[in-house]
Amino acid sequence: MTKNKPPIEQIAATLSAERQRSGLSMAETARRASIAKSTLSQLENGVGNPSIETLWSICVVLDIPFSRLIESPSPKTKVIRYGEGESVFSKGKDYQATLLSSCPANVSRDIYWIEVGLGEPFYSKPHNPGVIEHVIITKGRARVGLKSDSYVLSEGDYITYPGDLPHMFEALVEGTCAMLISEYR
Repeated sequence: MTKNKPPIEQIAATLSAERQRSGLSMAETARRASIAKSTLSQLENGVGNPSIETLWSICVVLDIPFSRLIESPSPKTKVIRYGEGESVFSKGKDYQATLLSSCPANVSRDIYWIEVGLGEPFYSKPHNPGVIEHVIITKGRARVGLKSDSYVLSEGDYITYPGDLPHMFEALVEGTCAMLISEYR
């Protein structure tokens, strides 16, 4: 699994701007996201190595798509080679998400390349209301879906499920990869 550093400068600038736009104080944002105020302060100051869980919790509080934190403005034509791109990582788990495309104005979808190592399942808390996730296994095998209703998928298999309910992804083969599309309604 290739490990890229998260774009902390982009995250810092976006977090600060979005939090101020929301009218929430740093303390209230941290409380609602169930993180320490010092963690949020560090992130807004461009310090730290935030996990997917921390960033997603903040996005739910600020009611913004996850991709807004990690994608900087890009040209119309965009090629992202394998191992490149802006990635974030799970805390304590072998799970990495690399943003491939975010939703432009008036479009509501984000596309991610997912790489998952063998080990404990990755459990996601519910995302923003109305989010639907689409997953296509591109390599390997995985158990994917709602925490209460998951399925074993192989290469080429597709699943969709409500992302606003607890869900999971567990690699069953080393080197499992997938495309994840988050649809915002």
